[in-house]
Amino acid sequence: MSNPKLEVLTPQNSQIIFIDHQPQMAFGVQSIDRQVLKNNTVGLAKAARTFNIPTTITTVETQGFSGYTYPELLDVFPNQPILERTSMNSWDDQKVRDALAANGRTKIVVAGLWTEVCNTTFALCAMLEGGYEIYMVADASGGTSKEAHDYAMQRMIQAGVVPVTWQQVLLEWQRDWAHKDTYDAVTGIAKEHSGAYGMGIDYAYTMVHKAPQRGTTSHETLAPVPAR
Repeated sequence: MSNPKLEVLTPQNSQIIFIDHQPQMAFGVQSIDRQVLKNNTVGLAKAARTFNIPTTITTVETQGFSGYTYPELLDVFPNQPILERTSMNSWDDQKVRDALAANGRTKIVVAGLWTEVCNTTFALCAMLEGGYEIYMVADASGGTSKEAHDYAMQRMIQAGVVPVTWQQVLLEWQRDWAHKDTYDAVTGIAKEHSGAYGMGIDYAYTMVHKAPQRGTTSHETLAPVPAR
């Protein structure tokens, strides 16, 4: 195939790396609401777990500056090793290169902080020196301003990076609702992390298909009583 980017992402051809989803890095993010950023990142992580995508998590200066990775992200991957670095560019750390190479997949889905620094330098070097294809998850990444994020994305796109969103990646991996082995997990992720789309799934299940309401508690509904 002359253009490998025409291939859709599949659970067999891709791997994922989470770069520096740490508190101090998130404090500086101004391009996206930080709670939305965390929601999207955790949703993406659950998607990777559902489809058994080889996953790398890397951090920078945890003790000295950045703090620990989001616990919600780490909870998705129990016992996952965390690859600590000093360089802002993950490609500069041999552990990261070795982990990516060991996964044996050239398509790397990337989410990280900050877009204009850690994401951009990694993407450019991984393409130039490693021959990888980079799929940058724009809404699971953040920059220190909207301009910083947007122009970093533009710079990467001009260099050949493919821009994607977290839900796009989730549904590209699923591809066909006939894949029943992942159907429930994917709709579960959507209900928890996909906002209005998830609400729509809940509505369709309960109001159209008469499924029980989602939740762990039951509530009595009291009938209307006109005021006297």
